[in-house]
Amino acid sequence: MMTQKRWQKITEWPLAAAALIFLVAYSIEVIAQPPAETTAWLELTIWITWGAFFADYIVNLLLAEQRWHWFYTHVLDLLIVVLPMLRPLRLLRLVTLLTILNRTAGAAFRGRVIVYAAGAASLLVYVAALAVLDAERGGTGSIQTIQDGLWWAFVTITTVGYGDYFPVTGTGQLVAVGVMIGGIALIGVVTATLASWIVEKVEQNADRNEALEEAATRREIGELTAEITALRAIIESLADGYVRNDQDQLS
Repeated sequence: MMTQKRWQKITEWPLAAAALIFLVAYSIEVIAQPPAETTAWLELTIWITWGAFFADYIVNLLLAEQRWHWFYTHVLDLLIVVLPMLRPLRLLRLVTLLTILNRTAGAAFRGRVIVYAAGAASLLVYVAALAVLDAERGGTGSIQTIQDGLWWAFVTITTVGYGDYFPVTGTGQLVAVGVMIGGIALIGVVTATLASWIVEKVEQNADRNEALEEAATRREIGELTAEITALRAIIESLADGYVRNDQDQLS
């Protein structure tokens, strides 16, 4: 019997490949501006990848044990189906396979967060550059080349916003809103990760100091115990001497 977990395991790599194919096809269509015949084939490829993601979403929803819970906890999957520009984000599921995580649980979690954040930021910059160029090129706006789009996306996601390049179309401005939200989320992730690292270091130092203090206390207790044992032996020796001396006098 097919389960949702088994389905996701089976489709993980095919969907990642579909996302990559979509990204390549869309990149060629936007950057190279090929002839009409080639563009038609690229559009067909894009629609086929959309069909793959749509089918995956429907199957996951049908196989979910609690469909409503799965629906509102997987809004990104729905957005990937509704918004074609988000499909390359499927590749983020495989980004962690390229990293060697630390042994501690906290460090491993931070490692995954950093990798996901870096991968999401890179993909968001590139996809946003493609989307804004697709929307703005040929109009009156300042974004007319892929270099313009990449520069605009980078300064926008970092919340710098020089203002030398900006979208003027409705679609371009909608892309800008998404990039701004992504930039704010990225700053939050970086801040939270840094705070987590600092807290863990403080806890490690506290544990180390506590261990050193405990070892010193044990050593002092051991030395004190040895001194008490030695004093007891001396006292018992003196007491035995007094007893023998009294017995000699009595005899």
